[in-house]
Amino acid sequence: MTIRVIIVDDQAMVRAGFAALLAAQPDIDVVGDAPDGRQGVELSRSTHPDVVLMDVRMPEMDGLEAARRLLDPPRGVTHLPKVLMLTTFDVDDYVYEALRAGASGFLLKDAPPADLISAVRVVAAGEALLAPSVTRRLIADFAKRPAPRRERSLRLNGLTPRETEVLELIARGLSNQEIAATLVLAEQTVKTHIGRVLAKLNLRDRAQAVVFAYESGLVAPGEG
Repeated sequence: MTIRVIIVDDQAMVRAGFAALLAAQPDIDVVGDAPDGRQGVELSRSTHPDVVLMDVRMPEMDGLEAARRLLDPPRGVTHLPKVLMLTTFDVDDYVYEALRAGASGFLLKDAPPADLISAVRVVAAGEALLAPSVTRRLIADFAKRPAPRRERSLRLNGLTPRETEVLELIARGLSNQEIAATLVLAEQTVKTHIGRVLAKLNLRDRAQAVVFAYESGLVAPGEG
């Protein structure tokens, strides 16, 4: 299956470079680009991409607001692309809010070309992409938030004990393979548990699962 991608960035050379790199891949089709968030939202609504590469800082409308509009659309809009945020800084102030808005991850603009190609494929497959530096910032941010949200804490009651264990390990950054080894389960069984966790908690992907685990109080910064 071909992955449909649009690129939203205010720098024409960045858009052209990323488009040329991605279009050269047999499983990726670049279906458009836009110079700001507002036009990016309009382009996404008309082209229905699988993945939106979204710059964080742009004129007219920044990437955070554009991501919010794409991932929490008005009534009648059913298309929900995966959003991969592009940033020059691995400690950008928008990290936490973008993940809460539903972005599937972050990628530094100066990452190697192979990382960009891999990131598009990973995000299109429904996985989250969080660089270690981004994860550290996310956890540090949660360390400043003393009280878990009661509503989110109550939603944990809908998980089985095994699903709760899996969610906790996701929040600690373990891969499916590592979770399988820790819980002595088949990797396919872990994938099934993750799917059920995401469905029960109405989460899009692992990135939102990490946010949920900390906000609900299931995992506290500094544990483990």
